Amino acid sequence: MLTLTVGVRRNVSSRVMEVIIMNRHIFSIVVILAVLMGTCATFAQGGERAERESRNASGQLEMRQRFRNMSEAEREKFRAEMRERFGSRPPGVGREEQLNAIKMIEEQLARLKAAIEVTAPENRTSWRDLSDEERTALREKMMAAARDRRMATRAIEEELAKLGSPRRPAPDPREQIDALRAIHELAVKENATQTAERLERLMASIRRDSVRRGPRPEPRPRGDVGRPRPDRPPRPDRPERGDSATRAKPFTLTSFDGKTVSLADYRGKTVVLEWLNYECPFVMHHYDNASTMIDLAKKYKDQGVIWLAINSTNHATPEANKAFAARYNLPYPILDDRSGTVGRAYGAKTTPHLFIISSRGSIVYDGAIDNSPLGKTPDGKKPVNYVDQTLAELVAGKDISTPETKSYGCSVKYAK
Repeated sequence: MLTLTVGVRRNVSSRVMEVIIMNRHIFSIVVILAVLMGTCATFAQGGERAERESRNASGQLEMRQRFRNMSEAEREKFRAEMRERFGSRPPGVGREEQLNAIKMIEEQLARLKAAIEVTAPENRTSWRDLSDEERTALREKMMAAARDRRMATRAIEEELAKLGSPRRPAPDPREQIDALRAIHELAVKENATQTAERLERLMASIRRDSVRRGPRPEPRPRGDVGRPRPDRPPRPDRPERGDSATRAKPFTLTSFDGKTVSLADYRGKTVVLEWLNYECPFVMHHYDNASTMIDLAKKYKDQGVIWLAINSTNHATPEANKAFAARYNLPYPILDDRSGTVGRAYGAKTTPHLFIISSRGSIVYDGAIDNSPLGKTPDGKKPVNYVDQTLAELVAGKDISTPETKSYGCSVKYAK
């Protein structure tokens, strides 16, 4: 029995070894076949690539031969077909022009480096330790360095544009804005306030991008890259409540006489916004008992100040607003904000409520027209017209002494 068991075990072991050896042979055969298949596929791809390149080369040779055999008229017709198919592109820059552009870039890079080194931290001196003459000289030096930096950067951009591949001209942003303005006017007529607001933001974004990019520079004659521009007179320091000043929100409204007015149209000018309601006795005091608003608008008109009246009263009628404007011969329009969109955006609370927007687009005054509601000044205080005071300070380039007051009057009758 023991002998039989040992024999069976030896038989099983020999069979297992045979199976293992057989599997090894099968595995080796599979690996060899896989390598051969991969090699064949690589050769096939290489052959297809070579065949494709050969076809392209032969096609190009055939096309060149056909072009050589064409008459001049046939060649011109062929060129016209290619331009129509692939679009015409301006001619490239020649070798000499490329070398000249690179030379100009090297010169302007040296100029840019020198301008940047002027403003290096180790070259700065404590402002408090300088005399008035030294401060003036340092300010002029910094302004000259900034001017050189701008000019060098602009010149480098122009030369790089010459070296770049020719591009088709970008679309004119004015055409886009005109198309959007037509849609905006339609949205305002249909009281689609959300659509109108989105269009206002889109138009403002296009204007900002076009201003940031600026007009496309005209090519300058060689040797004229570094031509200096006339110095601008230094602007007076205007804190205008500093960087914390609230940016004026853009808007577009239609006046009651049918004209479209956009705040963006007055970029670079001072704008006064007057919230008006001809039913409010506080407003009527400044039109019946005194011509406060009209006199101020006329006083600062020649100083570049724009005055706009806004009526956010939900139940106001166009006829009543037109009659009010004609009765007092207003030198400024009354804008239709019966939806209350602009009034809520600015936070107008009463009528009258005045906002002054500086030429930089910041709200520098928010509050009452004066400290004398219905002509009554608090005991012991001197009458002050805050709007007149702020406009005079802006014109003179002085600090804004009173940027905010509490407005008085009737509450704005917004639409619910």
